[in-house]
Amino acid sequence: MTVERRTAQHAPHAPAGSSHRSRRARLALAAVVATALAAGAAATTANGLSGAQDAPDTVAAAAFSSAASSSVRAEEEADGYASVSALGQDGTYGGRGGRTVTVRTLADLEKYATATEPYVIVVAAAIAMDPKGKEIKVASDKTIIGSGTSGHIVGGGFFLGQGVHNVIIRNLTIRDSYAGIWNDKDHDWDAIQMDGAHHVWIDHNDLRNMADGLIDSRKDTTYLTVSWNRLQHDNKAFGIGWTENTTADITIHHNWFHETEQRNPSTDNVAHAHLYNNYLQDDPGTDITASYGNYARGHTDMVLENSYFEGLKNPVTRDGTATLVQRGSIFAGTSGRNESGGGTSFDPHASYAYTLDSAAEVPALVKAGAGPRSTTVTGSTAAAAATTLTVAEDGSGQYDTVQAAVDAVPAGNTARVVIAIAPGTYREPVKIPSTKQNVTLQGTGPSRKSTVIVYDNASGTQKPDGSGTYGTGGSATVAAEADGFQARNLTVANDFDEAAHQGMSGLQAVALRTAADKVFLDSVITEGDQDTLLLDTAAKDRLGRVYMRNSNVVGNVDFIFGRASAVIDASVITLKKRWDGSSAGYITAPSTAADRKGFLINNSTVNGDVSAASFYLGRPWHAGGDAALDPMTTVRDTTLSAAIRPAPWTDMSGFSWKDDRFAEYGNDGPGAGAASGDRPQLSDSGAAGQEIADWLGSWTPSAS
Repeated sequence: MTVERRTAQHAPHAPAGSSHRSRRARLALAAVVATALAAGAAATTANGLSGAQDAPDTVAAAAFSSAASSSVRAEEEADGYASVSALGQDGTYGGRGGRTVTVRTLADLEKYATATEPYVIVVAAAIAMDPKGKEIKVASDKTIIGSGTSGHIVGGGFFLGQGVHNVIIRNLTIRDSYAGIWNDKDHDWDAIQMDGAHHVWIDHNDLRNMADGLIDSRKDTTYLTVSWNRLQHDNKAFGIGWTENTTADITIHHNWFHETEQRNPSTDNVAHAHLYNNYLQDDPGTDITASYGNYARGHTDMVLENSYFEGLKNPVTRDGTATLVQRGSIFAGTSGRNESGGGTSFDPHASYAYTLDSAAEVPALVKAGAGPRSTTVTGSTAAAAATTLTVAEDGSGQYDTVQAAVDAVPAGNTARVVIAIAPGTYREPVKIPSTKQNVTLQGTGPSRKSTVIVYDNASGTQKPDGSGTYGTGGSATVAAEADGFQARNLTVANDFDEAAHQGMSGLQAVALRTAADKVFLDSVITEGDQDTLLLDTAAKDRLGRVYMRNSNVVGNVDFIFGRASAVIDASVITLKKRWDGSSAGYITAPSTAADRKGFLINNSTVNGDVSAASFYLGRPWHAGGDAALDPMTTVRDTTLSAAIRPAPWTDMSGFSWKDDRFAEYGNDGPGAGAASGDRPQLSDSGAAGQEIADWLGSWTPSAS
């Protein structure tokens, strides 16, 4: 679905002569699209306040965004200005509908990229340009997409000339045309150059180490969206302009500008430049120093929202003739010019729908989510992969409720069934029984906040039939009891009001309960208070492996608990105040069997708006007083906020944490601490035996 372009006059032409002037991050695995929250203690927003507020979610009109998955799908359409219908083009969908071809040689790549008919071109090898600096002249109606992380263009790039339109360049690494001269004025060898093109989507690429620019958008190129890319280690990152006209419409979101000196981007004479949720990072003490960040030049009209600027000089600048409205961004360790003004600006919502992540989320979200994904799915593969049932609360799907779609899955099912849930709020409890294996609940909006499944049962809530209370497990908003369950790109919440029920016995309120094996939770939010996420097994003697990544778990008391062998990877654990405004709580409460793995929190972030030294990492839950259990939590390679107590583990119900398995390894942040009797740390050899593979065994989670 596309959004009709607004009716508006472009800004006046700019005067002549307004031409362009001129590691410490721990990366997640290439397969990861993390959705993390990270804010530096010294960070400030554009208006001088600490932190940043989430803007209200807006239901997007574009198709499901691959930012929420470890895979990219060749049939996806663009978002942002590239999705707008204009100039005779109905959005940007590339070569969809044409043949899909796989290329491994320069000859084949050039043959199909320059052809007149539409193609989906899957690049499945590292292709070296010959001669060095060569830019293939891409024709209209093309999708050029890397096969997983194997698609590399080495020593050259792509050129889109006047009138070329409907082109998608995704999931590629384009690199290494650098000719040994840092500020090279002799070799115009870009990764992607566009001169007068329109309807172009550049998404999930890794662009680096080129002789000239990484991206040049020139000569009135318009209806361009640049999203989820890594632009790194280059003098000139992203230049826009080379024109006296002011007609271009461009969206730039969720990109990581890292160790790039200039043009981050430099935006000259753009009618509508919408920049949001980008991460600009300049590492101290390196050979590369950014001279400026986002720059509104000439007669550009720029809206800048909820981005994160770290360590940059002159993070936001504008010419006196430009309009720049900024809101919600965070500036950590920046200096020099930080400007806005020039009048009121345009409203991007008038052209397309989008959802803002908070600026605090941006560093971890973009570091892990930008760049090529590990899996590429073409149209034919996607069609064969699963049966799809659609849910929409407005009646436009096959079903109005999620449970109705689950009920339609036949008992005894073993094939993958994807329940595609349109953006909206679904107030209902959902249960996937054990007889319905391999069900995926997948939100189809642009953000995991767009599709929300929520209910408000608590442990002490009376059942409607008068048969008693739900109990903790029964309170779950979503209960998944079938092996192979997956959830992706949505929110599962329990909004039970603790403050209004203080007289009730049993305030535990579960958002998501899993009691199955091979459960994959990918880019989801689980939100509650006490007992948010129950990761269990079908029975005490059954294995229950869970892999959660790129996700966000929100709660305050024992809000990750159960007996599953679960990995929480590249995710964010958000600490939440109690119902009365106090700060006190426990993150994990494992009830692990003695011969099993418990919880592994890996490469993640723990934060939240709570008091310092108020939360424990965990405590041992010996369910039912079972002394034979051996609860286990390991927290490793994770950033801990100051909210974590110096002695981060504690006892529970008469059982000492020291008799069970609790440890850390390689954590950082203000809440991290050195080894002590109250803070056991794994040795290097011990940590080598507590990796993700040790939890998952022979199972390799894969997106469906």
